[in-house]
Amino acid sequence: MSDKQIQKELQRQIVKFEDAVKEGQYYDSNMRFGDYGEEWLEMNRPPQLAPKTYECYKGMFRDIKEALGHIKLIKLQSRHLQMFYSNLRENGVKRTGAYAVSDKIDVIRKEMHLSKDKFAELCGVSSTTISAVCKPDGHISIKSAEKIAEGLNIPVQKLFELHLDTGGLSDKTVLHYHKLISTILAQATRDRLIPFNIADRNHMKAPKLERKEAAFLDDEQVRHVLELLENEPIKWKTIMYLLIYSGIRRGELLGLEWKDIDFEKKVIHIRRTSQAVDHMGIITKSPKNDTSYRTIKLSDTMLEQLREYQQYWQKRRTELDDYWQDEIQIILADGSTRTVPNDRLFTKVDSTPMNPYSVSDWVRKFVKRNDLPYFTPHSLRHTHATLLIAEGVSIPTVSRRLGHSSIATTSKIYIHAIQSADEIASNALEDKLRLERRKEEED
Repeated sequence: MSDKQIQKELQRQIVKFEDAVKEGQYYDSNMRFGDYGEEWLEMNRPPQLAPKTYECYKGMFRDIKEALGHIKLIKLQSRHLQMFYSNLRENGVKRTGAYAVSDKIDVIRKEMHLSKDKFAELCGVSSTTISAVCKPDGHISIKSAEKIAEGLNIPVQKLFELHLDTGGLSDKTVLHYHKLISTILAQATRDRLIPFNIADRNHMKAPKLERKEAAFLDDEQVRHVLELLENEPIKWKTIMYLLIYSGIRRGELLGLEWKDIDFEKKVIHIRRTSQAVDHMGIITKSPKNDTSYRTIKLSDTMLEQLREYQQYWQKRRTELDDYWQDEIQIILADGSTRTVPNDRLFTKVDSTPMNPYSVSDWVRKFVKRNDLPYFTPHSLRHTHATLLIAEGVSIPTVSRRLGHSSIATTSKIYIHAIQSADEIASNALEDKLRLERRKEEED
């Protein structure tokens, strides 16, 4: 091109650029996905996101950034995402069940002359996590180990012995990664950094999720569990009874206070939930959604167990005397603290709120100790719902007891139980009508 042609083309590009900016069609071609994702996380710190959700997103984004962070937003394509999802399904990626151990952490803490609380704050984890890893053979999650290593600026492999699972991530977990990526890209579209979201359904298919039947125990297995609980400490017996007879979530269980129990009306009120968040400790927050605020009717068996446990709770409070904290400081979802009367049903030895993971840990040991079919606290929620449906309880009623956001959610999760109950109802009607016809013929 001649100098004159170059100047003419340059002027044309300037005008084209200015028009694109005026019409909102100019996109920052230099912004990388990893950098924008970090900005998105920063902008959505609690209380924008629930603390537990935020921690989960941070952990997932570490994997996302490692695989896709170097790609410019404008250059990101669906094939990049598909390759990433395939890698997540490969062996060696899964971290559920993986753990880390170390005999160096407590040594480093003492050398730094820091209390466990101060050391935990430095590493960006809870003091509970530090206490756990400092115990002989104490193990923590890989995610927590990485946070500690990052806080100390030491490679994780030099601090910890990592025990990794060999399985790939489940389809459900891969779908969670996809939804997070799509959420970030949707905001990038609104910010005019990219013309469209390549992760939405108009441009690519979401990872396929094969719906599986929720794991649950049958009525015979539940009766056996209830028999075994007669030999367990009253606190754990009451916890298990509540999971089975009310179907509440683990966090809702540990958020219960005595004022939530109405013995006269035979109901419990779900008003709060308790969660463990790495960088905050045990927090108290609102239930999962608006419909999770609910009132659940209790059976006489459950109420009798609660009365017995209340007597034990009051006796234990008296025995602890000065060690019992009449008021405790709870951490709220926004990170602030509040001093409240100590009225929790279930507490640690020092009378402070329990860690929800301790319930899962106890159930795991209970199952192993009694050679039972594998189940978790959440399995008992599914068991509660499935047994109700089998007994002919309406789906709207089951949905309200569970605190689901809609009846459709309940129907989707328990489709197999609903179909089985429908078949039983059909057969029952046929048997009844056959009996009625037989009576008429005999008459």
